[in-house]
Amino acid sequence: MITVQNTINASIENVWDFWIFPKHIQNWNYAFDSWHTPQAENDLQVKGKFKYKMEAKDKSAGFDFEGEYTKIEKFRLIEYKLLDNRTGSVHFEDYGGRVKVTEVFEPAKEDSESMQKQWCQAVINNFKKYVENIEQQ
Repeated sequence: MITVQNTINASIENVWDFWIFPKHIQNWNYAFDSWHTPQAENDLQVKGKFKYKMEAKDKSAGFDFEGEYTKIEKFRLIEYKLLDNRTGSVHFEDYGGRVKVTEVFEPAKEDSESMQKQWCQAVINNFKKYVENIEQQ
């Protein structure tokens, strides 16, 4: 399993909303500035589906990140299964104005674990930057 995490300076309500709503997902769900998420669909409920189209801005590469939710505990936990049957979870720990977000997931076999960890850590770092920038406005 691979684990990435960050602590976000924001309320649990905002962290949760920014994590789950497609209009926000499209603004933070990328690892590098040369990538983006032009489409995001998210039905946050058990057996609900999600699909994020992630691609290089120059369209030279891309992939769909998609699966189904298996467990939801509002403001605490999201568990999912990807189309290739790998599983993952996102944990939210509320510290009153600060939220620790931890994602744990099974790595894909075709890519190195270190590359996957770097990619996902960069995504969660972008999430932190996005949420905190909005919080300061």
